[in-house]
Amino acid sequence: MGKIRDIFKGPRRHFAWFAVVVTVVFLALWLVGPGNTFIHWGKAAVEIRRQERIIREYEQQNAEMDRRINMLKTDRDTLEKFAREQFNFAVPGEDVYIVE
Repeated sequence: MGKIRDIFKGPRRHFAWFAVVVTVVFLALWLVGPGNTFIHWGKAAVEIRRQERIIREYEQQNAEMDRRINMLKTDRDTLEKFAREQFNFAVPGEDVYIVE
């Protein structure tokens, strides 16, 4: 600790203080100034997490739709129920009533 004290009290103390001030200003600008800073990195990290969450939700929806498509392709009863509900299909001779 004595060597550091000697630097700030010795003959080159003005340069040492100048170097400290310049370093502090540089670090302050680097942390919060314009451009690529820690604040921007933090915002980008939050945005990346949000986008990843949205991707997971879309993947879950996609998996559910794939499951439903597979069920409609393989199960005739499910396909018939889907056609009746969505497109108001009916068996010949059957009456269809649409209530809205």
